[in-house]
Amino acid sequence: MFLVEQYKGALVTEQAVEMVERKGAGHPDQICDCVMDAISVALSRAYLQTFGTVLHHNIDKGLLAAGRVEKRFGGGEVVEPMELTIGDRATFSFEGKEIPVQEIALAAAKEWIGKNLRNVDPERHLEYRFKLAPGSQELTDIFARAGEVRGANDTSAAVGYYPLSPTEKTVLSLENELNSERFKKLFPETGEDVKVMGLRRRDELDLTVAMPLLAGSIESEREYFYRKEKVEQEMRRFLQAGLRDFSRIDLHYNTLDEPGRGLGGVYLSLLGTSAEDADSGQVGRGNRVNGVIPIARPIGTEAAAGKNPMSHVGKIYNLLAHRMAREICNSVAGVQGAHVMLLSRIGDRVDRPHMANAQLVMEPGRRAVEVEREVEEVFEREFAEINAFCLMLAKGAYPVS
Repeated sequence: MFLVEQYKGALVTEQAVEMVERKGAGHPDQICDCVMDAISVALSRAYLQTFGTVLHHNIDKGLLAAGRVEKRFGGGEVVEPMELTIGDRATFSFEGKEIPVQEIALAAAKEWIGKNLRNVDPERHLEYRFKLAPGSQELTDIFARAGEVRGANDTSAAVGYYPLSPTEKTVLSLENELNSERFKKLFPETGEDVKVMGLRRRDELDLTVAMPLLAGSIESEREYFYRKEKVEQEMRRFLQAGLRDFSRIDLHYNTLDEPGRGLGGVYLSLLGTSAEDADSGQVGRGNRVNGVIPIARPIGTEAAAGKNPMSHVGKIYNLLAHRMAREICNSVAGVQGAHVMLLSRIGDRVDRPHMANAQLVMEPGRRAVEVEREVEEVFEREFAEINAFCLMLAKGAYPVS
């Protein structure tokens, strides 16, 4: 069922206060999301290569337990490694063939960590714990049923929206810059555990950034604050481009710091992530699938990372809702913004939602009823191509956070 209507709420850009968060690759929650999804992609690839289809799996339960380190100016040692628990369900055998699920999962986890966390050795700095088991007979049977399109394995709802607000764009772009190859070449002493919190008060933007400096690159408290100032200057230079959207931008970097307290007054990290000794991580607590954590926006409750890309609507509809909202805005004249809500019912085909609702922000003088048929055509087109979309999810073409 499709339903198109006028959006009647207050736009986030018209509200006096807006809050937006973004977690970077080294944040423990983001590590969990990215690693579990990398495992799902690796398993999907193995299933496709061996059987020509993606089999039942959901690698959407994960916990990164913090380790222990001893830090000092100039270096330190890992005392106790971090522990990554990889869990939920997978297909271990099919048509008489065994699938090395644990080996595939371990290799995928180590590969992601090695590529994205420069100072974390996936062999020495982490231990791995597996809690993977075969799925229930009823959910597994979805993949054996006839039909070109899978049945949904859950009754679940998702929501997406477009476009991003200037606050969301700024928070997202700043974190992307701080973890970019360019920035890390300029400031190799910075870690990957970046967190950006944006607060817009009317037309003023206040940004709070946390990003550690690496203990091995900092020889003294004095050097820490000197390097910190250089990093902050580069952040301010980057943010100058965003002043066209705000009357002013205030930046606050590592605000817990206090000169004169030695190691207790600086944000140093040995490995570049707080999971080394301070903070554990969990799947579902990272960024939403459009890259931000928007406090004033509609947010679904599903964690997309690691879920099966062919039947789990907690992943499929999460990404598809944002994609549909963007397509509506880009292809339907008169639409300035869109919220899309999708609802599945367990067992129904994923291309036949129980409800697909578009709430449209129209240009002045335009009404949603004028473009109702065009929006329905977007829905029809996207659902008609859902198999191709799901296969792209299975191949990791769309990031989930």
